Amino acid sequence: MSSILTNLSALAALQTLKGVNSNLAKTQQQVSSGLRISSAKDNAAYWAIATTMRSDKSSISAIKDAIGLGQATVDTAYEGMQSVIGVLDKFNTKLVAAKEDGVDKGKIQDELNQLKQQMVSIAASSGFNGVDWLNTSLSDIYDSAQATTSLVSSFVRNSQGGVSVDKMDVDLSRLSLFNSTGGGLLQADARDVGTIGGMRILDLTQPIGGDFTSYDGVNGSSGWMAPNGNGGSAGIFALDSFPVGSPLDFNTPGAQISFDITLDKEASNPQNYGSGDTRADFENLPGPYYGGYTPPSIVITKADVDAYDPTLGGIVSTNTQFAGVLNLKLQAQGASVNASYNMYDPPGSNNWVHSPELMTITTLQQAHGFGSYVEISNLNSVGVGTGGLKEDSAFGSRGSGMALDFKTFIDATDGGNKDGIDISFDFSVNGPPTKSYSFNRTYINSVLNRNDGKVETSDDMATLMHSLLDADWPGLVIDATSPTTVIIKSDPAIDRQFGSGTSIAFNNVRVSNEPRSVFNILDIDVEQNPDLIDKYIDYMNITMSKVRAGATRLGSLQQRLDMQSNFADVLQNSLASGIGKLVDADMEQESSRLTALETQQQLALQSLQVANQNPQAILSLFSA
Repeated sequence: MSSILTNLSALAALQTLKGVNSNLAKTQQQVSSGLRISSAKDNAAYWAIATTMRSDKSSISAIKDAIGLGQATVDTAYEGMQSVIGVLDKFNTKLVAAKEDGVDKGKIQDELNQLKQQMVSIAASSGFNGVDWLNTSLSDIYDSAQATTSLVSSFVRNSQGGVSVDKMDVDLSRLSLFNSTGGGLLQADARDVGTIGGMRILDLTQPIGGDFTSYDGVNGSSGWMAPNGNGGSAGIFALDSFPVGSPLDFNTPGAQISFDITLDKEASNPQNYGSGDTRADFENLPGPYYGGYTPPSIVITKADVDAYDPTLGGIVSTNTQFAGVLNLKLQAQGASVNASYNMYDPPGSNNWVHSPELMTITTLQQAHGFGSYVEISNLNSVGVGTGGLKEDSAFGSRGSGMALDFKTFIDATDGGNKDGIDISFDFSVNGPPTKSYSFNRTYINSVLNRNDGKVETSDDMATLMHSLLDADWPGLVIDATSPTTVIIKSDPAIDRQFGSGTSIAFNNVRVSNEPRSVFNILDIDVEQNPDLIDKYIDYMNITMSKVRAGATRLGSLQQRLDMQSNFADVLQNSLASGIGKLVDADMEQESSRLTALETQQQLALQSLQVANQNPQAILSLFSA
């Protein structure tokens, strides 16, 4: 039907036109913006993800700028370090030249001074944007909290949506050449543990700056006292000079030498060995005392000379021959005779004496008792001389104890290692097996209830040693007997061993920050200290090694920063691609849709015109 009130065809055409116009507007917006999703109403989930990814992409761009700043800082420090290495090579060459005889050390020192200033200048000029890693002003360069700086490395968003900026730490204590309070690579390392409270004696004959820690072993059998250990010695004394030019002729009827020998009785009172070296703390055993072993009298006749060497014809002409004859008689009893004087004189001292003209007699300590003693008594001769034999006696020394010459020391912090410097050692009493121990700043603070890593008193040292050794050596006595002395010994009530079989030692002492620098390079002076040139050269070897290690660390940082920068580029591209896949419009598809919608719009307009023609026809009837 037709109606002048309602044109259903026009309404349908109009509705179609509105739909086409709406789709056309949306498509035109996507084509003009290039976005399929431009606001949250288009697709809330995808819009939120894309917005977050755009934020991350901007953050990574900022991170990349920060990485570039870090790269510039590292590159500048690296170039400075490389330049200093070149100067150090020249410096070392000049030191070697200073060793030559007749060279003008004053002129060489002038050249060294110029090289020093060049190193100072390079270090002061190797900063970027006010940051100079080679020339620092740290109040304590060994404090990791102060010595650690950071470089931006990456941007991270975790699974919970939280964001963070990752950084890489840089330890300036391993890079700084000059620090205002000391401790730079070209300055002395102040973290010196010295003798470690007396555990070792620094051997000044070793190169300064060398490895101070290789004090291995103690030779108890010879009574030699090592720098960080004590060995006992057997009873030994020197006989008189053999009568040169007056041979002993045992061919005379009845010719003989006789004597008694007593071996290995225990000392009943403290022994003083001269030179102020009283070792009563180590040697006074509680009673009862073993009285020694005394075999039947020793008698030497022509038969004994013939048994030693029948070619001698019963005549002994040298101390070597006489020692051989005596050994045939004495070794089975537990003593020996040496043809040359080779011992500490006086016993217990550090005076080592050797003479090929004198003989010594020594106990062999063959299980007669725990003592270490030798005595010749009741010496008689018939028809012949005594050949240097004499009546005398000697106690050995007990090596199961030592006195630590205590000096205060500090276990300092060690860069990034909060536990401080590691100190390790082996310890033994009376020979193997040895046991290994170690401690550091954290351990010291725990045992001594401190916070500074300091072993301040001899009582502190005794407490530290107790904590380390007691569990493995229950018979050990450790006492602080004075402010400068700590006694460590086996308990004589438990351990009655004496003589050459006894020893106590700290061996294989190792300190984690050694070898260390012991000079400031700016203080080196070959003109004023020509006797230190060798030590300067040793110091340079250590220092150059540490500076090269610093350059290596900077090179590693350069490589890592380059990798991070490249990764930031890749990550930015990946984010851009991901955002595009979520929200970008397909331009080919939208362009085709735009053309189709424009055609639909024209058709819809034409349909609307046709639909409006029927009302016009009805109106014409009324006008007629």
